[in-house]
Amino acid sequence: MNGIPEGLSGKIAVVTGASRGIGKGIALELGAAGATVYVTGRSATPGRLPGTVQETAAAIDAAGGVGVPFVCDHHDDDAVQQLFQQIGDAHQRLDVLVNNVYNSPAAARWLGKPFWEVPPKAWDETFDIGVRSHYVASAFAAPLLIESGGLIVNISSPGAQRYMHNAVYGVAKTALDRLTADMAHNLADTDVTVVSLWPGIVDTELLQLVPADAQGQRLVTLPGEGTYDLAEAETPRFPGRAVVALATDPARRSRTGSAWRVADLADAYGFTDVDGRVPRAD
Repeated sequence: MNGIPEGLSGKIAVVTGASRGIGKGIALELGAAGATVYVTGRSATPGRLPGTVQETAAAIDAAGGVGVPFVCDHHDDDAVQQLFQQIGDAHQRLDVLVNNVYNSPAAARWLGKPFWEVPPKAWDETFDIGVRSHYVASAFAAPLLIESGGLIVNISSPGAQRYMHNAVYGVAKTALDRLTADMAHNLADTDVTVVSLWPGIVDTELLQLVPADAQGQRLVTLPGEGTYDLAEAETPRFPGRAVVALATDPARRSRTGSAWRVADLADAYGFTDVDGRVPRAD
């Protein structure tokens, strides 16, 4: 099948960092499956990259769900707590939390750099909005998720297991997958499922800035890793379909505590990207 049938009507979801990119794709797929989706992000007005939380919420409405924009800087713990307090007051439940927020433009500055050329501030940026923010959101969301037997998805990367981008990136993704495992341990006596999700190369708005060459190919070179044809990349909707598949799987608890490639979940659940492919570039 090309997508996942509607199955989240009446469910409440949060996707952090959903103004654009992977977060937006996940939010749209949750909306298309019928969910009410709270989308967080700092972008209330368009910047260098397109996308705002309001635009994502409107697109969720158009897809058949209910989009709720929530302008939020995930450095601000009080604002994050307010988000989950608002959800608890309005719905008394939370079914899906997707921890996706990440500062990709900032991280791109340090691609391919050896650790001694990556400044300490890059460590702080990567861990603050990339590990700590996921911990904070999960901690505030946990009581609601326990009540509903919900799902936490941490957007991670194969960089947790092999060298990608730089040392800071790999250590942060490894820490995030450890957080997944340990949260699952703490939640073992509940019905909450916690997984890490590994998208491949995703053709986000940032990568869409890569121009086509004389042959019409959009190639991106990652220093020390190789050159990739973006025609083989996945769309942001592909990881979204993985999240919906997990959220609608009554047996998802068997996957808790582990990391899963989006392409492997596509094989297991039978979904594809929007063009019918199962992309495998990572």
